[in-house]
Amino acid sequence: GHSRRVTEYTVELARQAGVNDDDMIQVRRGALLHDIGKIGVPDRVLLKPGPLDDEERAEMRRHPLLGYEMLVGIPFLTRAAEIVLAHQERYDGEGYPCRLKGEDIPLGARLFAVADTFDAITSDRPYRAGRPYEIAAAEIKIESGKQFDPLAVEIFQSVSPEKWQAIRSEVNELVEQRRLAMQSLARALVGEQK
Repeated sequence: GHSRRVTEYTVELARQAGVNDDDMIQVRRGALLHDIGKIGVPDRVLLKPGPLDDEERAEMRRHPLLGYEMLVGIPFLTRAAEIVLAHQERYDGEGYPCRLKGEDIPLGARLFAVADTFDAITSDRPYRAGRPYEIAAAEIKIESGKQFDPLAVEIFQSVSPEKWQAIRSEVNELVEQRRLAMQSLARALVGEQK
């Protein structure tokens, strides 16, 4: 559900920022496809259970560029590809792969960065349980002007915790419905093969 949650969180931030309908389509596509470049990262790196070494970290950091290269030649995804490329940039210029800074980072990517961190903090991980909204909101606020665009942080804070929870619940319900439908389809296909 991560890609769907961060997409809906990013769309909510973009809506609050006044992004127009045409740009909203690109924001939605870019957020949904943000990690497509991980297709080009070896499984030994992607699936490694422990910390990455310097060489593995360098391989992982290639995923925004790999994703951009996959999408940029597709005319209706060209602008979305810019979000894919910039989704690991930081407002202070310390991100990757291009070390963009401030408003040189596309707005969709600046909004996405907040949404992605919010989801990462509030979701369960193999090594820890998801943490509450308050902890995520405090961490995002601390990183305003560093990791995050202060405007994106301000917009995030203007949305109620209940709205964020409603978005999360709607997406998780949809993901669960699709999982059950896929299970049902798989059982039906296995039954046909007998």
